[in-house]
Amino acid sequence: MPRYDFRCRACGATFEVNRPMVQASEPAACPQGHRDTVKLLSTVAVTGRGGASGGAPAPAAGGCCGGACGC
Repeated sequence: MPRYDFRCRACGATFEVNRPMVQASEPAACPQGHRDTVKLLSTVAVTGRGGASGGAPAPAAGGCCGGACGC
């Protein structure tokens, strides 16, 4: 089940809620009972089957852009 991060505007607490994707946009009360919360954007980790690198492509040689600019 997906986990969604929320932040309470009243007390500043950050908390997680596990719920089905169809309920992703529903409001959530903070653990302290405040109702004024906002859903945070979070990163997604995708894993797959693969070799020793876990299926991730090998980094390009020569820096962040492949070495063409020498960075």
